Amino acid sequence: MQETVKKTLKIGTRGSQLALAQANEVKSLLISAHNHLNENNIEIIVMSTRGDRVQDRNLSEIGGKGLFTEEIEQALYKGEIDIAVHSLKDMPTKLPEGLELVCYLEREDVRDAFISSKAASLMDLAPGAVVGTSSLRRKAQAMVLRPDLKIINFRGNVQTRLEKLDQNVADATFLAMAGLNRLGINDSRVNAIDASIILPAVAQGAITIEIASRNDEMRKLLKPLNHKETELCVRAERAMLYILDGSCRTPIAGMATIDGETMTLKGRVLSEDGKIDRCDKISGDKNDPEKLGETLGLRLK
Repeated sequence: MQETVKKTLKIGTRGSQLALAQANEVKSLLISAHNHLNENNIEIIVMSTRGDRVQDRNLSEIGGKGLFTEEIEQALYKGEIDIAVHSLKDMPTKLPEGLELVCYLEREDVRDAFISSKAASLMDLAPGAVVGTSSLRRKAQAMVLRPDLKIINFRGNVQTRLEKLDQNVADATFLAMAGLNRLGINDSRVNAIDASIILPAVAQGAITIEIASRNDEMRKLLKPLNHKETELCVRAERAMLYILDGSCRTPIAGMATIDGETMTLKGRVLSEDGKIDRCDKISGDKNDPEKLGETLGLRLK
């Protein structure tokens, strides 16, 4: 007998084009995985977060990553929404009590993108060029390579940052390749940066789904959507970040890869000006990701 849905399934998300694209991806996957779900019984609820509303300061100045999740998580806990879709790199390593991450979609391109109409790479920029970024991680790694550059605060969604570039507010900027790919942006100014040059943010390119821990119905519904390799990699990266007390105030980068049964995790911690730069990596059993992450975190700490 075909299962029937008792009520509309509500997906909570931020309102940017990228966040909506991610929420719609989850909606499509749910419909594909469950024949009782369709366009009419899944609703996307757009929510405003403080991180979206405050655009004139760095996240590190106004409270860090939780600014993108607090309002959505309150709605989740109260049962006003059933699931929340997030970019995992925006998620704090410690969640509020009663909430948990239960699903990780297959990861998109993990790399950062260098975007400029004046140069094909960071190294090709003119001396003293202006680079816009709000990421301390990107700023610190850029300063290691090019200490002569002038780094200015550059916040906003993907389109806003590209517009600022058009207006010559800066000579170049950085974005995540994953976001550009999910939005279908094919811009001749975009050049992917190899992870050996600028190490990505922990969990970059990964979408996660959060639920109230008591909601076993949603847990079962989301199980078919989970991508195990992505889950293992991001668990290792976030365990490292947790040990390093990672927040928007500290430039930290990390990326895990899997080859057969072996996971390799690379981590990097820097000072904001790039003058202190610590990098290390570790390999081990892919099925014990937290142990790898914690071990590397302690080494770097």
